[in-house]
Amino acid sequence: MPIKLENVAIAVRDLDAAIAFFTDLGLTVLGRDTVSGEWADTTVGLDGNHTKIAMLQTPDGQGRVELFEYIHPPAIETAPTLPNEIGMHRIAFSVDDLDKSLEIAARHNCHPLRGVANYENIYKLTYLRGPSDILVMLAQDLTQNP
Repeated sequence: MPIKLENVAIAVRDLDAAIAFFTDLGLTVLGRDTVSGEWADTTVGLDGNHTKIAMLQTPDGQGRVELFEYIHPPAIETAPTLPNEIGMHRIAFSVDDLDKSLEIAARHNCHPLRGVANYENIYKLTYLRGPSDILVMLAQDLTQNP
């Protein structure tokens, strides 16, 4: 049975702020909508499910990120995910220029957790807190962009 990754979905506090962050990094908005109704309740298992959503796509056309902001039921704040917690962990992106990507992220007040690492001169990479405290990994392949 073939299987294909459709998208990664991320709940956010502020949909517009999250869209601004990800589009500045290079993703494109494919569409926005507000969803609710019995089908939405059944799909996610929440009564009265009502959300604002946006589907974004990576420049290569292969990756999609669905962002959603709950209208009802109210969103539940949790502590930011730590790198060593079990469960959904982070979203990772390959970038051509990590320094430029970090400049873009900084404009959204998003900064590396500790700094930028060099993995055996193969990757330059970092984790940062994106909008709504999402863990985002950015990695530059040094063998492709010396």
